[in-house]
Amino acid sequence: MDLFDDGPQGFEPLASKMRPRSLEHYLGQDHLFGEGKPLRRQLEAGNIHSLILWGPPGVGKTTLARLIAEYVDADFISISAVMDGVKEVRAAVERGRHNRLQGGRKSILFVDEVHRFNKAQQDAFLPVVEEGTLIFIGATTENPSFELNNALLSRARVYPLRALNESALLRMIKQALHDPERGLGARNLVFEEGLLELLARTADGDGRRALNLLEIAADLAEVEGDSEVVRSAALTEVLGAGARRYDKGGDLFYDQISAFHKSVRGSSADGALYWCCRMLDAGCDPLYIVRRLVAIASEDIGNADPRAMQVALAAWDAFERVGPAEGERAIAQAAVYCAMAPKSNALYRAYNQCRADVAADPSYEVPLHLRNAPTKLMREQGMGAEYRYAHDEPNAYAAGENYLPEAISERRYYEPENRGLEIKLREKQERLRQADEASPVKRYKGGKPH
Repeated sequence: MDLFDDGPQGFEPLASKMRPRSLEHYLGQDHLFGEGKPLRRQLEAGNIHSLILWGPPGVGKTTLARLIAEYVDADFISISAVMDGVKEVRAAVERGRHNRLQGGRKSILFVDEVHRFNKAQQDAFLPVVEEGTLIFIGATTENPSFELNNALLSRARVYPLRALNESALLRMIKQALHDPERGLGARNLVFEEGLLELLARTADGDGRRALNLLEIAADLAEVEGDSEVVRSAALTEVLGAGARRYDKGGDLFYDQISAFHKSVRGSSADGALYWCCRMLDAGCDPLYIVRRLVAIASEDIGNADPRAMQVALAAWDAFERVGPAEGERAIAQAAVYCAMAPKSNALYRAYNQCRADVAADPSYEVPLHLRNAPTKLMREQGMGAEYRYAHDEPNAYAAGENYLPEAISERRYYEPENRGLEIKLREKQERLRQADEASPVKRYKGGKPH
């Protein structure tokens, strides 16, 4: 079969026509296929193993799988987890077994969007990969660690493919523009200065999208003498805002949220503002961002600046009251405020430790002196006895009192940091502990007050 035969002749997108036919023309993955790289040497020697190609759309996963099949002289069998099912998988396995019996030719089974197969479907590949009937190549835009079975991952090495940079995209565009056989070289196309760079930038790391935009731009060319001229005005509507790569619920979504959170935590106002704007530009729900800020205000700022929570909630309220135009700016304001606020995770750590202890400990009874005693019978049972009303004590503090069950009376959870408002809280906590130590009255015999 012809590796690059796409079936009956008819309309074929430029991106399909310009598929690279050798590693020399395969752009953007030099970390894997540059001169002298181990994987490239292995392919050039005709060797290959089962692998997973992991990367964003338009970086050449399908093209690479086809090139691998050509380099190792293998029968290329392609199925899609979106379109195909058990019938197609069985047919592919039978074809691989036939190849093996008829002279032992290698067979590569390429599964596009492999993460869309469920666990049982993924498990179906294990025996044929194990016995060598097929060399498995899966392509996925999602993190294999989360989306693929461990059994399959243990039999296939993962290779991450990177989004194409603007330099690689520009080379790809120029190749297509000047190729007279498969590309647009037979047409005397002239682009206004800077337009090709604009196409590369708008493609946002996606090679398929770059060539699709080039093809659309060529269709908008105006005949002028012997040339066809593409002007910037004609591309305004086509390029529009240029949808960014941002897959809600996918790796890019979580990577950008992670970058935003870490920028705020790291007190980088510029980083926080940049990732906030990146996500808004790509269509992220603004309320998702402000919800993250509310969480950050508790997790990473805490009592070092309690106003951060108020600012985040005020931004949320502002967005719902005035709408996106002004509301998004309020969210950006909150992001910068939270980034610049003093940081403390003391409350976060104390809460997590306390929750873990509560889950692991027995259900200690509420100490008698802390119980509610609205009736005579309850008071006769000792409930509420010896409770010290703080407002009746010097400085409204009952020194030596303890509010934990006796078995855990010495535990400490909240330890303020020496930052922001927690400096004052730390100083106060230390004064209270000193008062406890000096108090002649202590709640539990032989125990420390806190």
